[in-house]
Amino acid sequence: MSKHILLTGGTGLIGKKLTEHLLSKGYSVSHLSRKPGTDARIATYLWDINKGQIDEHCIDEVDIIIHLAGSAIADGRWTEERKKEIIESRTKSIALVYDVLKKKTHNVKTVISASGVGYYSDRGNDVMTETCAPAHDFMGVCCVAWENAVNEGAKLGLRVVKFRTGVVLSLDGGALPTIAAPIKLGIGAALGSGKQWMPWIHEQDVIYMYMFAIEHEELNGAFNMVAPEPATNKQFTKAIAEVLHRPFWLPNVPAFALKLALGEMSTVVLGSTNASAKKIKAAGFSFSYPELIGALKDLYKK
Repeated sequence: MSKHILLTGGTGLIGKKLTEHLLSKGYSVSHLSRKPGTDARIATYLWDINKGQIDEHCIDEVDIIIHLAGSAIADGRWTEERKKEIIESRTKSIALVYDVLKKKTHNVKTVISASGVGYYSDRGNDVMTETCAPAHDFMGVCCVAWENAVNEGAKLGLRVVKFRTGVVLSLDGGALPTIAAPIKLGIGAALGSGKQWMPWIHEQDVIYMYMFAIEHEELNGAFNMVAPEPATNKQFTKAIAEVLHRPFWLPNVPAFALKLALGEMSTVVLGSTNASAKKIKAAGFSFSYPELIGALKDLYKK
């Protein structure tokens, strides 16, 4: 008998692709959303995180919850209000779901949640494993609050898996189209020193890793969701230029210019996070796209 999966953030970049993959594999899928759904294959339950409202039927017959909900990190400058929204969209949302689990009899055994490599933030060339301490800047604080909120599920007897996700390579959204746009015009350049590590992962491996967590019930705790072959910002930019057959000759974009343009959010592009994939590989996960050039060629052939 196939499992029933409830997704928060099911209409986002990863949520859409994961939903389609789950359905293709015979899973039942439902969403928690702010708006009614339009896909007859998916039961959509409404919630309002800010008002603390949720349809309690959302957990009926559900076996696994996948928590992807959260305001986009790079949608605007990090004002104090924006920071609050970024954190609470991740923490209050899962807390609402747990409140329902406390009230009702249910079949939920597992919660699998997104997190971010921002947990480590700017750590230079040091290799970041899942046992490393979190950073104390905004991204570190956000990811700790996010994971702590998800960890409350353990008190309810749930298996809890958290994926600290790097830059997801997709042509449908996220960072890649933004980075590639000037490169396509022949004006691509590395950012800052260009030496900062950019943890990346192909969108297909993201989907397969969530499936791996669903199917391997022994999996528990935090895992870095990054490819095993890391790249610096300069290597990343040059690789895109190579795959797109564009020149790469301009000097680096100065760090001070990025700080002026982005404010505190510049740490997302200037920070260096060399996150390790060893733990998930040791658990038995096999990457379809372990190397950057291969990942980019696959995406741009489509």
